[in-house]
Amino acid sequence: MLRVFSPAGTGLLTEISAADAVLPASTVWIDMISPTRDEELFVERATGIEVPTREEMDEIESTSRLYTDQGAIYMTATLATGIMKENAETHAVSFILTPTHLVTLRYVEVLSFERFASQSERAPALCESSAMALVHLLDAIVDRLADSIEHLGKDVDAISRQAFRRVRTKEQQRISNLALQSLLVRLGSTQDALSKARESAVSLSRAIGYLAFTAPKDANLGPHIKSLTRDLASLTDHASYMASTITFLLDAALGLISIEQNAVLKIFSVSAIVFMPPTLIAGVYGMNFVHMPELQWQLGYPWALVLMLLSAVLPYLFFRWRGWL
Repeated sequence: MLRVFSPAGTGLLTEISAADAVLPASTVWIDMISPTRDEELFVERATGIEVPTREEMDEIESTSRLYTDQGAIYMTATLATGIMKENAETHAVSFILTPTHLVTLRYVEVLSFERFASQSERAPALCESSAMALVHLLDAIVDRLADSIEHLGKDVDAISRQAFRRVRTKEQQRISNLALQSLLVRLGSTQDALSKARESAVSLSRAIGYLAFTAPKDANLGPHIKSLTRDLASLTDHASYMASTITFLLDAALGLISIEQNAVLKIFSVSAIVFMPPTLIAGVYGMNFVHMPELQWQLGYPWALVLMLLSAVLPYLFFRWRGWL
């Protein structure tokens, strides 16, 4: 699918087909979404650029992602999508800047593109030139990325609150193993999404750094690029801090699981110790020797029961007094 934006025309992002003979006049931004081969050829004829293939976009070498060819600047960045929907993924998106056109190539829906399109329709000045359209589009992408990292920060705070800041009541003194396992799953999902967000921030930083050296001087992009660079640097630092927090929470959750398991083992150990004296007493009185005085005693049986009860209760009270339980 091809969409074009012409600020001097209707000011709307309209869809066109490869069957069109020419590109609409005053077109600044061409958005290619999962294009067919005919659509790629149409854009190449209309703009004089070579559209990269999907395999070329997926390459990880910097020289394959950031380069200049015949006056056009090619930048491919990795963008994180679906973070707020708990379905985090990363996809390669290409930005091709020519003196007259901005061409974007992607194979997935990216919400920041739709937001920028809506903003451009309300304020066509955002796309007064191809270079300005690029920096404002990158600004929308960085804003969306910041929102995603903020969303992950709230998830991390909720996990921390559930693990360490629970309301202490008589009914809820400990957290169950199932709840701790749920925390581990949530931590793993959050860490995965955060790693994708950080990968996106690093990829965008490289692309914007390349743009700072290759952008036309007359485009006056310096202030915009500096602002984007500072924003991405702060996002990267914040993502690194959150990653360390998640690592701490993961270690703490594993420690809590170990404590809960040790508590269960302690209960079994104490139970064995508590029932050991009654077992000894029952064994002694089960010998049935002829000269055992209690055999002829009328209160011998109640005495044995009371003695066994005391031998079980007294060790338990002693353990509580020592603080072992």
